[in-house]
Amino acid sequence: MMSLIISLGVVLVLAILYMVFRIGNLVGLVKDKKEETTSWNNINAYLMMVFMIVGLIGFFWYSYVNFDSYELPVASEHGVVTNNLFWVTMAVTVVAFVIIFIIMFWFSFAYRYKEGRKAAFFADNHKLEIIWTVIPAIVLALLIFSGLRAWNDITTPASKEAVVVELIGQQFLWTARYPGVKDHQLGNHNYKLIDASNEFGLDLSDKNSFDDFKSLELHLPKGKEVQLKIRAKDVLHSVFLPHFRLKMDAVPGMYTTFKFVATKSTADMREETGNPNFNYEMACTEICGRGHFSMKFPVFVHDTVEDYEKWMASQEAWLKQNPDYLQRVPAELREAAIIKSGIPADSKDAIMASPVTVTLN
Repeated sequence: MMSLIISLGVVLVLAILYMVFRIGNLVGLVKDKKEETTSWNNINAYLMMVFMIVGLIGFFWYSYVNFDSYELPVASEHGVVTNNLFWVTMAVTVVAFVIIFIIMFWFSFAYRYKEGRKAAFFADNHKLEIIWTVIPAIVLALLIFSGLRAWNDITTPASKEAVVVELIGQQFLWTARYPGVKDHQLGNHNYKLIDASNEFGLDLSDKNSFDDFKSLELHLPKGKEVQLKIRAKDVLHSVFLPHFRLKMDAVPGMYTTFKFVATKSTADMREETGNPNFNYEMACTEICGRGHFSMKFPVFVHDTVEDYEKWMASQEAWLKQNPDYLQRVPAELREAAIIKSGIPADSKDAIMASPVTVTLN
């Protein structure tokens, strides 16, 4: 609040000074005081040079002092590439800014009004036009093609050994679906099967879905490729994992994908940051409604693939947690579903005695 008041005060003072200058300038013109006008032009020209020098010093000083707060630690392989692209783009932008900044103020100083001097005029300059067209075009083309190469690398199909996780966004929470340790393959889903319990829309006619499980945390292994399969159940959402330099929209009706390799576990980051309570976090960066702010999702990166596998093995299959849905499994696959999901065999008869129907609209 105080900074806002100070800023408004500075703007008000500058506005008053400008009005005083303009009134004095107009009065001088009415009285035909050419010497006074020339004097004011000289004063303003030198003030512009002072502003240019002070402004550039302040810009670089502030950037240097706050440099460490500009970015979070990088915790993925592709994040290094993304960071490099960002800083190359920033360097190009700063160079262009400084050159234009200096030229604007220097021209205002060098070509201020002087009695007897007339402005030069030329209709066009082909050489100058070619220079300021070709050079920016080349620079932008290099930046764009570098970005496209990085984008293609992180959105192409993952390897067969990659860990696959499905992330589902809805108003206003995230859920994750993992394949079971027995097959490491996600089962099919069908949006027509979504109900109060089957929030994924699991298609239980697919045997790969029998050991899929739900998690309210995103668990990842360090040092192994991960592919996120992202979808939304209602409106646009957006997966944002800042430490991994990962951002991908969740689009209703289709999958979007993103692959990456985490290079720092949660324990590594706690040591690096000196914060024993550090935890990765996933957020939604698409303004998806009133509860958008609440779409935070805990993320935990395991130190080894073995630790990650142990965590997966400790999770219960969704079908085991919802045994009534065994009725929806085709008769010829029910035995396999009981075994794969871990449903106690002695409870089969009780489950089958409770009729459950499903209708696909």
